[in-house]
Amino acid sequence: MPLISICIPAYKRTDFLKRLLNSITIQEFADFEVIVTDDSPGNEVEQLCQQYSATLPLQYFKNTAALGTPENWNQAIRKAKGEWIKLMHDDDWFRKPEALQKFADAAAEHSSAIIFSAYFDVFLSTNKEKKVMPDGLRFRQLKKESSTLLSRNIIGPPSVLMHRNDGRHWYDKKLKWLVDVDMYIRRLEDDKIVYLPEPLINVGVGDEQVTASVHGAPGVEIPEHFYFLEKTRIKRLKHILVYDYWWRFIRNFSLYNEADARKYGVEGTVHPVLKSMMRWQKRLPRKLLMKGFISKIIMATHFLLNRHKLR
Repeated sequence: MPLISICIPAYKRTDFLKRLLNSITIQEFADFEVIVTDDSPGNEVEQLCQQYSATLPLQYFKNTAALGTPENWNQAIRKAKGEWIKLMHDDDWFRKPEALQKFADAAAEHSSAIIFSAYFDVFLSTNKEKKVMPDGLRFRQLKKESSTLLSRNIIGPPSVLMHRNDGRHWYDKKLKWLVDVDMYIRRLEDDKIVYLPEPLINVGVGDEQVTASVHGAPGVEIPEHFYFLEKTRIKRLKHILVYDYWWRFIRNFSLYNEADARKYGVEGTVHPVLKSMMRWQKRLPRKLLMKGFISKIIMATHFLLNRHKLR
């Protein structure tokens, strides 16, 4: 059993995958395996993996039928034998040779944890970089209440973290936009959060990514959010950061009544507090709601009046 399984759900993009595999070959830490699960219709990924058979402990698996995101992520994890899972998207890569060693060192200190590092967003069209690290206040809030990740994902994409290979949680195939946040919140019910302040991962940012394609799409985001809330329970809104997130979500998608949500495929019960949010916002001028400071005051008032109903 290796200590770490580097799980790579692949799809077509062999130029990106080659960059990732090259970054793995230079890692100073060696107690790992590489699992590649391939959703591609052709054999280009398989051919590339064969080129690394002599330099990496790499296992390649071709999916009989394309699984899609995120089920291909789950498939790679299912094939893993390591004690820890290091999921890496094929357009992300290790920033430095000591990166995997840093994750392994943290794993040696913590029996069960989500270990994540600072990282760089690398914009693929320009090669410009932006360092990303969690805000201190937000990180302290996250330690107290995992659902604050909904208001701002300060951890980042799955490539920047590592977790135990315990089979307890899987990425929800019903989700696209909230799929990582959903997983993190569930894991943090039992696992502690460990932050490595050194940027260890490069995250490729491009227009062709799934998150880019669904961002702002009401037919995706609206039913996902209500499904997610049903999973995580309405009491999560007792934290004002989560409450404010939902206030802004309803405002930004102009959900003024339950019917507005239903037309985008929302099923199940819409909680009375959310209906009340919709009614309040419907009565207010749009320009007023879009003024951040004023909107926050109205939101806070609504929160104080309705917090006791969140059970």
